[in-house]
Order: sequence, then structure tokens, then C-alpha cells
Amino acid sequence: MNLLIKGARVVDFSQDFVGDVYIEDGIIVEIGKNLNKSCEVVNGKGRVLMPSFIDTHSHFREPGYTYKEDILSGCRAAVRGGYTGVNLMANTNPVCSTMETVDYVINKGKTIGLVDIHQCASITYDFNGKDINHIDNLSSKVKIISEDGKDVMNVKVMMDAMIKAKKKDITVMCHCEDHDLSNVDMRLAENMMTWRNITLAEYTGCKVHMAHVSTKESIDYCIEAKKKGHKVTLEVTPHHIALTKDENDYRVNPPIRMEEDRQYLIKAIKEGYVDAIGTDHAPHTKEDKEKGAPGLSGIETSFSICYTELVKKGHISLNKLSEIMSKNTAEIVGFNKGQINIGFDGDLVLVDLNKEYVIDSNKFHSKGKNTPFDNKRVYGQVTTTIKGGKVVFQEEGDSDDNR
Repeated sequence: MNLLIKGARVVDFSQDFVGDVYIEDGIIVEIGKNLNKSCEVVNGKGRVLMPSFIDTHSHFREPGYTYKEDILSGCRAAVRGGYTGVNLMANTNPVCSTMETVDYVINKGKTIGLVDIHQCASITYDFNGKDINHIDNLSSKVKIISEDGKDVMNVKVMMDAMIKAKKKDITVMCHCEDHDLSNVDMRLAENMMTWRNITLAEYTGCKVHMAHVSTKESIDYCIEAKKKGHKVTLEVTPHHIALTKDENDYRVNPPIRMEEDRQYLIKAIKEGYVDAIGTDHAPHTKEDKEKGAPGLSGIETSFSICYTELVKKGHISLNKLSEIMSKNTAEIVGFNKGQINIGFDGDLVLVDLNKEYVIDSNKFHSKGKNTPFDNKRVYGQVTTTIKGGKVVFQEEGDSDDNR
């Protein structure tokens, strides 16, 4: 697809200027000012043009739990939130432990054509906590393995999985929770397992990505490993950036933490230690939430929450937010996206930074309406999402201004 976006403020991790971007056959081929092409034109005046967002951590629930979400509804939610790339977790039914299941998800995503999908495989077969032989059969399509929603409790099994992963150049994504301590102290459960997984990564030389880091102690373990030069990346979530336990004890896993943890996460972002924002988009039905299911539907609100809490309040620049929502996340997942530079995918998003709006879960494109942010006033509305030079989302009522 060929598309010209004209007159926008162009912002990514390293640049900020007013100009035009031309996409040809799905790839960015020209960047400049006063460009003229014989193709569809999007008027970007008054908008900020950024690389689309890439999510390191999402649940689209298919196969097996399509009453909560399916690949189509998840993709529609993603593009509404400005995302064109997602890394999906393996806790489906069946668990994504075989290439057959992995290929099913990837191929369905390609058929839908809204979002590029990377599907994680599980660390242990069927989440049984013991068998890792299936890792040998994973193709190069699988760049990340994760036991998300759990952790591998047996230390030797986790170590052996990391050794296999290192040989195949696969990243091990860690959901850090010691289940023996979960009913005692969830903070201790996260901290102990973060230390263990980082120690194993240091021993094996395996690349690890630490999911939804939420405590100041776990952040420190990650920072220490980074300073030693180990292959550790870490993500934080919008809800751990924006919420504190004293004000909103919404049921998520890991739990909403204390104000000192929230401030510590922001400090780590400012100092450059946080690599990624991962939404942990976890849609549930109303009934499942009432029964205590942890998680929130977050991919449609992620940018606005992060822009409001981090940029609008002066903690970081918009360039930095683009770095941790687009550039770094694309590199972690292995997508040719995340930058507005020649040769990168023409996956972009137009946002109205001046638009203040109220989050309304009834308008979510996700099947999951579960969010603690209902009725929250935020800034930074996604107005247009572009994938490969094709407009795949347009905010209702914005087309007259923007096309």
C-alpha cells in the first residue's frame, strides 16, 4: 500500500520535526517536507505522527477462551490503541507448546491483517512444570518462550530451559512469582523469583525478559544485572505506573503496589533502565472478574495512560515514551517497526496530544471491559492507526479533519 502523511509533527525515539512521510509497498521510503505523490494522502496537520506501538505482553485468549477475547477482537482493540504488533502469551487451551498451535495463531493473525503477531511458546510442555523437550522442536518463528501466568518452580528445569533457549537464540520471558510464597506475601513472591531467574540467566548466558516488574526491589535486581552486562530486559505496565494500592486495589497479578514502588518505576524509566511498556492486556468477562480473575483490558488505553502519567506530568519526553513503547519493544519481539526511518515498516499512528477524553469501557473494541480506568480523564487520543501504509483504524468523528 502507498500512502503519504503530510504536515504532521513527526516524533520517534530520536527525532521531532514537522514534515511528511511516504510509504510505498508497506515500507517507509521517503521522509521530508512538501512531498507530493500520486496516492492516498492523510492530512496530519495538528497531529503527532509516531511509530505504531508494539506490545511485549498481551493475551488474545485464542484458542480455547474466545468468550473472553479472540484474535479478531484482540486485533481490533490493538489498532484502536495504536498497536500493530503484539507478543501473545502461551496460556491458551491448548497451551501453545507445539508449532501447530503457534502457527494457528500466527496464520489467523495474517488472515485478519490488522496486527503482526508473535506467539510465545510455553517454557514447559502444557505448563506441566517438568517437560522441556518441546523446545527442541520450535521453529525460528518462536523468538520468545514464557510460562506467563505462572513461573517454573523447579530451579533445574528452568536452568535447563534457559540452556536450550540460549542455543536456539530464544528469549525466556519470566513471570516472576514463587508460588510457595504467593499466599504469604506477593511482594516477597515476586522479589525472590526475580532474583532466582536473573541469577539463572547470569549463569546460563540466556537472554531474559522480565515481565511486569512491579516492586522497587525487583527493579534493583534487574538494574544490577544490566550494570554487569547480562542480557536482561524489563517491562513495566501502565497500571503499575498509574495506580497505587492505597487508592485502587484492582485485582491484577502482580498486584498494584505502593506509592514508593510506583515512584521507583518512574525513576527507573527516567534513568533509562526500563526497556519496555507491556500492557499485560488480559480481557475477562464480567462474571470471571467477579470470581476473582486477575487482569485488565489495557491495550486500548495504554498510550493515553502513559502519556498522561509520564509525559504530561513532565517525567519523560515524548521521544522517550516512543522509545519504550515502539523502538525497544519492536527490537525485543523482533519486528521491523518502531522507528520512522527509511526501510522500516510503514506502521504509524496519529495522535491528538491536546485531546482530553474520558475512558469509557463500553466503547472498547475488546470483548473484555474490565478496567480500573473507567471514567478516568486522560490526554493523548489515538486518532488513526496505519499498518503497512493502510489505514486500519480511524477514530469516529475524526475523518473530516484527518483525511
